[in-house]
Amino acid sequence: MSIGIVKTHFTNMKLLSRGKVRDIYDFDDKLLIVTSDRLSAFDVVMEDSIPDKGKVLTQISMFWFEKMKSIIDNHVITADISKMPEECQEFAKDLDKRTMLVKKAKPLPVECVVRGYISGSGWKSYQKNSEICGIKLPEGLQESDKLPEPIFTPSTKAEQGEHDENISFDKVVDMIGESMAEKIKSLSLTIYEEGRKWADEKGIIIADTKFEFGTLDNGDLILIDEVLTPDSSRFWPKDHYKPGGPQFSFDKQYVRDHLEGLDWNKKAPAPFLSREIIENTRSKYIEALSRLTGISDV
Repeated sequence: MSIGIVKTHFTNMKLLSRGKVRDIYDFDDKLLIVTSDRLSAFDVVMEDSIPDKGKVLTQISMFWFEKMKSIIDNHVITADISKMPEECQEFAKDLDKRTMLVKKAKPLPVECVVRGYISGSGWKSYQKNSEICGIKLPEGLQESDKLPEPIFTPSTKAEQGEHDENISFDKVVDMIGESMAEKIKSLSLTIYEEGRKWADEKGIIIADTKFEFGTLDNGDLILIDEVLTPDSSRFWPKDHYKPGGPQFSFDKQYVRDHLEGLDWNKKAPAPFLSREIIENTRSKYIEALSRLTGISDV
């Protein structure tokens, strides 16, 4: 198995930033987003990559971007390398299936998290005071229980190496104004519901997810970044679902669970992953792609 693409170095392009997973190149009013095979957990980039992970994330996002266009427009211009700038052509093999040319947008400073089930940081918060982001929930819920209805539980956008923090909706209003806060809350819940219904038919529970929005120069709000991927969501197979503890998953929760069992402070440098963990994670991502989109060739 190849080690995948860990970091790109395209000398004829202007590197704008290198995030936890994506390398972003500047083309004036457009951006070239290259999704690497890097893996982050607890906001720390792992020392090991997951081969083909970037291709899976890009193809799943492209599927959802197209599917959600009736709800909100997005930043995608094309994922066809032949339609990208001339500078991209000599690197077509590296860019293929993991790259999007997108409109430049100003990202809102909020991670739009929607939870349909109680897990992860939401479960930890609930155990303290039966609340998530100031939303009071019924007493007696178990880990991984389905919530009475999906809830909007926003968080901050942390710098690389820092941790996102859950915030209240009132805090979002303070940050971006009531009108925009209400708009992204409504859109997030609507997109989640559309995705949830589709995934349910494919045998996958989308337990929770996060969205990002941005504004264009003309003020239009659009969907950006990635959508309903194994990096931004918890995917559980319906036929394995059993509330009362952690779930079998098609996402990086498998890696998180492994890391939780290690003596690690969740700060860089991250521990190395075994070949078994890497191969199992890769197969989980590919199965999510296949189930959701019908694409099995990465």
